Amino acid sequence: MTSVTHPTGPVSPRTLDRSPFFDNAKFLLIVLVALGHSWEQVITSHTPTLRAVHNLVYAFHMPAFILLCGYFSRSFTGRPDQVRRLLTGVLLPYLIFETIYSLVYHWFRGTELETTPIAPTYLCWFLLALFVWRITTPIWNALRFAVPISLVISFAAGTTRITGDMAMPRALMFLPFFVLGLRLRPEHFAKLRTRTARYVAAPVFVGAFALACRLSPDPNDDWLSSDANNTQLHVSLTQYLLLRLALLTVSALLVASFLALVPGRRTWSTGLGAVTLYPYLLHGLVLRIAEYYGVFRVVRQAGLAGSLVLSAAAVAMVVLLSTPPVRAILRPLVEPRLPRWLVPPVQVAAPAPVPTAATEREKTLAR
Repeated sequence: MTSVTHPTGPVSPRTLDRSPFFDNAKFLLIVLVALGHSWEQVITSHTPTLRAVHNLVYAFHMPAFILLCGYFSRSFTGRPDQVRRLLTGVLLPYLIFETIYSLVYHWFRGTELETTPIAPTYLCWFLLALFVWRITTPIWNALRFAVPISLVISFAAGTTRITGDMAMPRALMFLPFFVLGLRLRPEHFAKLRTRTARYVAAPVFVGAFALACRLSPDPNDDWLSSDANNTQLHVSLTQYLLLRLALLTVSALLVASFLALVPGRRTWSTGLGAVTLYPYLLHGLVLRIAEYYGVFRVVRQAGLAGSLVLSAAAVAMVVLLSTPPVRAILRPLVEPRLPRWLVPPVQVAAPAPVPTAATEREKTLAR
């Protein structure tokens, strides 16, 4: 395979999987997730610019995350060891934090205390959707034209009435990005590591931001979160399909531009990109506590200065929640293990017999 030259030196498609690039991308994306959730608490009709920035971020940050999840799910075939990792890395953390968030919402927001595992609370939807996407990976890998099929499913999900159980609306509407990730190879990412791609990416973001400012406060959160159908959005079937197609196109362009701008060299935050599940699951708890104690009310009153402080605090929160001490304390919740009695013993194959002179003579006589 050929290598691609970029400002930090040649990048070979064969070694791109082992480069810091993906960890850098994941760290930046989890920072954007925390920023987006923080900004939601202080956006008002008097903050159109912040609303535009929020919409720009929401147009690509989850699609990019989902695409990377698909890319790193390519080898999932449903082997027992892979399924066990899926259970301990995705499903069990979901069940644990779904319970925790239900308790937090009951204590801080006064909601009815109930645990509904099939109806995810707040940001827990992503883990449940990821479980659905990854467990169906062998199906997508077995199909031709998987990306076009996933697009049809995505559009169909937005034109039918689907309950929120199992995070189905988002799981189906965001599906094309996961399936596209399954189809990508290192050489596709290597093409984004060129100087030309970087030069194109910056104007794309500038143009997208200008468009977001022009459209603000639209599109609303229901469009960007991909969890509402055309009836709930109060648009006709034709309008919905055209607008969804436009949003998907813009999202795909922004995802490519974002990946082109991600540093390829190791930085101080590269290691933090390998543990994004911790800040993802924990930052929502911090935000709910801050909401309960009126922090966001003070931020709104402080205007621009308050928004800037909030943004800096969100970045610091992600870094703090990714540190080794936090991970050591909360590992049983974020990375639980299956009890030993649930894991079957490893079957060790018997070693092949060593051929001897006698066995060789027997084979010769048999021939």
